[in-house]
Amino acid sequence: MDRIELGNQSSIFVSKLTFFSQNLDSLTTNPPLIVKKTRVAFHTLGCKLNFSETASIARDFSEEHYIRVDFDESADVYVINTCSVTENADKRFKALVAKVLRQNPEAFVAAIGCYAQLQPEALAEVTGVDLVLGASEKFKLTQYLDDLTKKEEGIVHSCEIENVTQYTSSFSTSDRTRAFLKVQDGCDYKCTYCTIPLARGISRSDALENVIDNAKKISAKDIKEIVLTGVNIGDFGKGEFGTKKHEHTFLDLVKSLDVVEGINRIRISSIEPNLLKDETIQFIAQSNTFVPHFHVPLQSGSDLILKRMRRRYLSQLYVDRVHSIKKAMPHACIGVDVIVGFPGETDEEFLKTYKFLADLDISYLHVFTYSERPNTAAAEMSGVVPQNIRAKRSKMLRGLSLKKRHHFYESQLGTEREVLFEGENKKGYINGFTENYVKVRIPWDPSLVNTLHKVLLKEIDEEGFVRVELL
Repeated sequence: MDRIELGNQSSIFVSKLTFFSQNLDSLTTNPPLIVKKTRVAFHTLGCKLNFSETASIARDFSEEHYIRVDFDESADVYVINTCSVTENADKRFKALVAKVLRQNPEAFVAAIGCYAQLQPEALAEVTGVDLVLGASEKFKLTQYLDDLTKKEEGIVHSCEIENVTQYTSSFSTSDRTRAFLKVQDGCDYKCTYCTIPLARGISRSDALENVIDNAKKISAKDIKEIVLTGVNIGDFGKGEFGTKKHEHTFLDLVKSLDVVEGINRIRISSIEPNLLKDETIQFIAQSNTFVPHFHVPLQSGSDLILKRMRRRYLSQLYVDRVHSIKKAMPHACIGVDVIVGFPGETDEEFLKTYKFLADLDISYLHVFTYSERPNTAAAEMSGVVPQNIRAKRSKMLRGLSLKKRHHFYESQLGTEREVLFEGENKKGYINGFTENYVKVRIPWDPSLVNTLHKVLLKEIDEEGFVRVELL
């Protein structure tokens, strides 16, 4: 056979072939080392703000090539984002640690979030916890994971809350239907029952430009709804560029987000009544994207208790806000936070709250049973309400909430609304919410997932959902 000249390429080929032949036995007996990917799982306790921050921290892990798995699966690293609003959240954390150690006794367990800032040493002492990070350090979590061996006792990295002044942007995109967009953090209010300023520091805001950029990133993922979240979002603009001066207002934020292309809905998670201005209400009433749904904390219908709580309003201002919303948007949904059993809440003061809420044109309640928190002024107050009385009052207000929600749903029957359908098959049904937060369901249809549809609200079923007809 004639030899074919291949020049330099021929010599390179022969060289590689010779190397392969000489090393074949070695490759067979000593195969290349396969690097195992580190698996990480996350669990979030508490509020929408925590969910947005968990999502951003999880993206850092993806960039470091960790493999994210479900929290119910065996993982090498478990991250628990904690809450300390209630005593039950503290207990829930310990139960979660025990759960993950059953799944993988050698797993590295990291605790972050509000409880981790407030009680780092207590968390570090929980059996199985390896790392506890405070309010600033949590956003650098991957930098603390060079050694994933189990520790005899948890290691704490947490600065004093007075030194937490930086703002870190966060948003979630794991849910195809809606995203939580953080716009503000911390709080300058001094409510006597609240540990949030101790856990998150001073009020500070994201730069308006950053918020808009994040909203655009969310809309690019075909997510239909954005929920604005923060500790005190009505205070938006304070600390935007590292100063206490307001560079922008909450209304500036609302107006800027309203014109971002690709966003179908924007929902405000919660806003203090004294910071919800009439100008904002009027703008939302004619907005293309902001929905007629407001969640406005009240905490008590008794002016005496509001003063003891050091809230920045009295009951009449709250009434005025509700009337302003309903005048501009009669179909608006209004949710209310309320605390029962606060020190000094006698039967008479509680009944003031009950009657105040019963007479008010609101849609539902989030009822919180007061629990004493360390380092708060309320924990030292006289007039402690017995636990059994707190439980009884909580039950009464939860019952009132069911009546309020049912009445609101009834008022919407026969109207046409737009529903955003979610992505889970729940007992043969697909659920969704109207723009004004009426929860609906129809028989499961996968083609409806993450879509918006005009519907006619027909009737309330036995489980409290509204049945609808697609239009």
